[in-house]
Amino acid sequence: MSAFAEILDTISHAPIRKRAVTNHSILNEAFAYAKPSSFSRGMRIDLNGVTILLISGTASIDEQGVSVHVGDFRAQMRRTLVNITGLLESEGCTWHDIVRTTCYLRDIERDYDAFNEERTAFYKEQELDPLPASTGIQAILCRPELLIEIEAIAMFRTEKATDKE
Repeated sequence: MSAFAEILDTISHAPIRKRAVTNHSILNEAFAYAKPSSFSRGMRIDLNGVTILLISGTASIDEQGVSVHVGDFRAQMRRTLVNITGLLESEGCTWHDIVRTTCYLRDIERDYDAFNEERTAFYKEQELDPLPASTGIQAILCRPELLIEIEAIAMFRTEKATDKE
């Protein structure tokens, strides 16, 4: 069997493992709300040495599930970024592993400038290059007091790449 055929055979038979992502020191579980919500904070998918993290829509929620910084868009944005950072750290990665974000703003016309200023400052602080792909969408969020929600996708290698890759 050729080396290429062996690689294809290995990939096609590689197990796909998945498990929920959580970090209780920063963010509670959605199913722990007074009115439970049925989703994980994120999903980790391990596939043949590559890990993909799918971070669910994350907002300005504290470790008890309480909305924080009500009425303050910039503070909600910063808390949202802290929450995502905590979820990434719990899986051994950083914002450098983020490949895509989807950003939901309650009022995009009112808040986009502040959103972009906060995001740009945060990305500069993280020294991100390249920047993640991103989409900004106006949306009605799950709680009326929330002004921003972000979901993210991270990818990173969990095993050393071989010279053949």
